[in-house]
Amino acid sequence: MLILAGPTAAGKTATAVEVARRFDAVIVSADAMQVYRGMDVGTAKVTPEEQAGVPHFGIDVVDPRDPFDAAAFVALAEAVLATHPRVVVAGGTSLYLRSLVRGLVPTPPVDPALREELEAIEDLHGELRRVDPELAERLHPNDRVRLVRGLEVFRQTGERMSELQRAHAAAPDRHAHVGLWLDRPDLFERIDRRVESMMAAGYLDEVRRLLDDGVGRDLKPMQSLGYRHLCDHLLDGLPLDEAVRRTARDTRHFARKQRTWMRQLGYPRVEPPHLDEALRAAARAFTSP
Repeated sequence: MLILAGPTAAGKTATAVEVARRFDAVIVSADAMQVYRGMDVGTAKVTPEEQAGVPHFGIDVVDPRDPFDAAAFVALAEAVLATHPRVVVAGGTSLYLRSLVRGLVPTPPVDPALREELEAIEDLHGELRRVDPELAERLHPNDRVRLVRGLEVFRQTGERMSELQRAHAAAPDRHAHVGLWLDRPDLFERIDRRVESMMAAGYLDEVRRLLDDGVGRDLKPMQSLGYRHLCDHLLDGLPLDEAVRRTARDTRHFARKQRTWMRQLGYPRVEPPHLDEALRAAARAFTSP
């Protein structure tokens, strides 16, 4: 397995396609948004023409109304790894990549009654600080989803989520692989140009069609970069130029956040041209020991 990680707009897709062509490999998209059908322009989804005979997985998997998470991605990717000898995993969703390589932290399933009880707690951060101060220190007081989950795991197992995460981090990788972090110095300029090209390619029409088809603005995919701002334009009257400006701004912010994940993944950074280094990495990944 070759993993090509990196921030949005770094050029991962084009590099992955060329590597896959030369090594007769398949591609698994590790992009949390490209799994949704009908969300093509705004996710910079690879087109049928760009795929050019290279099998792709992890694209157009579910309807935007359906759930999809890291566990579903791992199941999908491992099914591909079990049936294809050479796999290129390309994408910027660090949680998906870490979950594939390291596995998921072993936690119990959600207990709906317990979750309802916990969500009613006003000071979630204070309650978590009482039972798992290490986890509470890492979480923002407004991050109710993770605060609830930390409390939920402690109530169900008697173990702190922070301790489970620490033990998991020390475990060996589940899959042998070679990884690269693709980046570029002109990333923010590329992001601005990409947003402009998305608008020219029908981004607004895509969002309008999704809303017309009953995909609610409150659904997780529609709360993602760009989609939520264009919903604000279509439904609340936010000026279009301001919606586009916010889309580019928040995408740049997201790219900065993605860059902080490079250290967690531990992959060497590669700047353009990416292809030669990616081909060398593929040769290492696909050569039997």
